[in-house]
Amino acid sequence: MTIHFLTQHNKLISGYKKIIVWVSLFILLVILFIADIFLGSVKIPVSEVLNTFFSGNSEYPEYSTIVLQFRLPKALTALFAGFALSVSGLQMQTIFKNPLAGPYVLGISSGASLGVAIVVLGVSTLGVFNYLGVLSNWIIVLAAWLGSGLILLLIFAVSTRVKDIMTILILGIMFGSATTAVVGILQYFSNETMLKAFIIWTMGSLGGVTISHLYVLIPSILLGLFISFISVKMLNALLLGENYAKSMGLNIKLSRFLIFFSTSMLAGTITAFCGPIGFIGIAVPHLARMVFKTANHSVLLPGSMIIGGIILLFSDIVSQLPGKESSLPINSITALVGIPIVIWIIIRKQKFSTNS
Repeated sequence: MTIHFLTQHNKLISGYKKIIVWVSLFILLVILFIADIFLGSVKIPVSEVLNTFFSGNSEYPEYSTIVLQFRLPKALTALFAGFALSVSGLQMQTIFKNPLAGPYVLGISSGASLGVAIVVLGVSTLGVFNYLGVLSNWIIVLAAWLGSGLILLLIFAVSTRVKDIMTILILGIMFGSATTAVVGILQYFSNETMLKAFIIWTMGSLGGVTISHLYVLIPSILLGLFISFISVKMLNALLLGENYAKSMGLNIKLSRFLIFFSTSMLAGTITAFCGPIGFIGIAVPHLARMVFKTANHSVLLPGSMIIGGIILLFSDIVSQLPGKESSLPINSITALVGIPIVIWIIIRKQKFSTNS
């Protein structure tokens, strides 16, 4: 009777701890989202920001423009980019059983960059985008999806023949290098204006996304996340091995297709509008595993989303250098955050290998 009571008591305490963790992370996410709107290179009084949202106007029209046309879209982009990159990284680490897998390292972001480069440096020189309006946004996203999907298909084809995860990782890096070489050729033959625009894009930026872009970005990310959520059971089964998944009646080919399609949509969409943002996809899933202490994707997937949103919102606030007139590339901040985590993962894995 006493043992049963203690067991129930421990479960209750564990449940309360989990609730506290979820609530704390959600509150932190909301605080950072609000802070990302209030802070920036231009100092705007808190009262003016509140007037903009609640009364619809401000004493200074330029303040309303900055808040509604620049800061709000940027904060929303940071939030959804954190969601998308974290989930895509989690899916890649699961399906390849590789702790260092992610859209940036495996060359998926490079593939998306190639698709965007072909559109921006190639097709756009013909001037047809001037007549397409909002369709040009969808063309860029489609090109990014196709580019990232192509790299994923190549990695998938290799993974069916090569079982060593480090070899697959190296080949992913090689595929990424090959696409980078093609992009370099396109840059060489492009005009100066388009080349400058593309180089700035490769540095990564959340501030270039407009409200019209969000009409494309947010639905695309929501669709990719929806596919990820319906693939949770597939991910849990694949985590235990393909033989076990087959014994459960899982269709391996269909599962891989859905997961790859979701990953290419999530990573490709963010890369299309924000440029290649590194290390979020690698680092955040590991942070989620540390925080929630589970391998269950029904917990890890939303956990990775909220932690990814927190980190990218924080990185965006830092990159804006509040109070300064300049800003830093978002990639510089995400690298400073993500690289120590990746190094820790490698050292920890090596330590366990040595002890075993």
